[in-house]
This record gives sequence, structure tokens and C-alpha cells, in this order.
Amino acid sequence: MTQDIIHFDKVVKRFGDLTVLNNLDFSVKRGEKVSIIGPSGSGKSTVLRILMTLEGIEGGKVTVDDEPLWHEQAADGTLKAASEAHLRKMRAKLGMVFQHFNLFPHMSVMRNITEAPVKVLGLSKAEARQRGEELLDLVGLADQAQKYPGQLSGGQKQRVGIARALAMRPSILLFDEPTSALDPELVGEVLNVIGKLADEHDLTMLLVTHEMRFAREISDRVCFFDRGKIREEGTPEELFTDPSEERTREFLSAVLDG
Repeated sequence: MTQDIIHFDKVVKRFGDLTVLNNLDFSVKRGEKVSIIGPSGSGKSTVLRILMTLEGIEGGKVTVDDEPLWHEQAADGTLKAASEAHLRKMRAKLGMVFQHFNLFPHMSVMRNITEAPVKVLGLSKAEARQRGEELLDLVGLADQAQKYPGQLSGGQKQRVGIARALAMRPSILLFDEPTSALDPELVGEVLNVIGKLADEHDLTMLLVTHEMRFAREISDRVCFFDRGKIREEGTPEELFTDPSEERTREFLSAVLDG
């Protein structure tokens, strides 16, 4: 087994004539907490969408937990396009917390969390409920289990989204701008939960975020994306204190002074 749990090898992603990822080489080690920062349109969220198999790729190879994501081995040993069964198996390794929560409005908080573990993982309703109660306690919402998403604040919805992602027992947790749809006063409660997860759980975490102070606190490594490539990467201290690339300095100056 390699140390890398996520590996992008010369990955190309296009939308029409627009190249969003340009021969991207990128990897994340097992247990590592990595933040991706960069301007809009730099390919940050596309990385997460490819990992969740919401977007395909036009070139290169993606490996998750030592297995190809978009390919599988044929009987003769060659690689062929992945079947839906293979994609489903690979998706089970990852959990994603979406920018706009993506909760089912007609289901209670508890059912939002337990539905997939029962249907996909085959847990009994009692097992799923016990796990749901533990996770709601973890995100500070033990008293909200029977409410519906429409009765919750944005911060509470996002914390339910985190609990729902964890309910599938992923080894990798992806966050796509988890605070950008929140009112400013609710951002802290979500960042506190993510920080607690990073401190107390042995998860690999990949965060696309515009919260620079948070990225600095939580990350083992920060990657600055620009025009579909990693322009610069390093420890938070290196990247935020003494970036070597002029483009990184320009971006940080704009977002930190803004």
C-alpha cells in the first residue's frame, strides 16, 4: 500500500472548450488534513466532484485507497472504464459535506442521517439510529433529531450535513466551501465542529475553503490552485507567511486584506 490515499496523475478535466484541470498532479497522504485555496474557477471544487464521481475526467488517472477510481481491471489485466458497481464501491470510501447542505427537506434530521446507512451499508434501523444519536451528539445537535431541515439555522443544517457524511463511515471526508452559504455569525459553529473532527478523529480531510485563518489552523498542508494546477503548496506557515510565488502573494493579499 502506498502512503497516498488520494492520487491525481496528469488529470485533465474540460467543460466544453474550457480546461478546468490541466494535467493535474496532486496527492493526499493517509490521515493528512489538506486545504485547497485559490480564486474562483481555479478547479478547486472540481477536484472534489471528481473524487465523488459527480464529474468524469478526460485524461489521466485518479487513485483512491490504492484503487483506480474511474477505471477497473479487466479479465486480461488491462484497465477499462469503471462500471457503476465499481464507482459505487469507491464512493463508499468518501463522504462529502456540500456547500448548500443538500439535506432531504421531507425527512427528519435523524432520518437524513440514517437513511443511507440502512439502504447502502445494510445497517439495521436500530444500529443506524444509535450511530445517528452518537453523531448528533458529536456535532452538538442531540436535541434536534426529530426536527426537519426547514426548522434549522444554516449552521445547524451544515452540522447535520457533517453528521450525515460521517454516518457512512468514510475514510476520507471532503468539504466543499462548507461555510460559504452561512451567515457570518454562524460560521464559527461549523468551523468548531470541523476542527474537533480534525483533532480527535483519524480521518483524511480535504477542504476547499475561503476561510484562510481556519485553513492555517487546521491544515497539515495548503495547496494554492490557479488555472487548473497547483501553483504552490506547503505547510500553512510556509504558504501564509512566506509564499514563494508572486501569484500566491497577490491572491493572499487580496483575500486577507479584503
